[in-house]
Amino acid sequence: MNRIADNATKILRLLPRAMLILMLLAVPVLAVPMMRADTGHRIEAPPHKNTSVGFVLLISLQRG
Repeated sequence: MNRIADNATKILRLLPRAMLILMLLAVPVLAVPMMRADTGHRIEAPPHKNTSVGFVLLISLQRG
């Protein structure tokens, strides 16, 4: 009976440390989905209008 009580007290002493370590490891893993979910405030540039001037310039330079 005394051995069981000793083991129980050792486990109860280690339990808070183990919980703290697990919480410190879990915080970054749980924070990543929360950061990715907030995409509503992103400012994006307007789409680039393609005028095809580069292609015409390339063809004219090859012929010259």
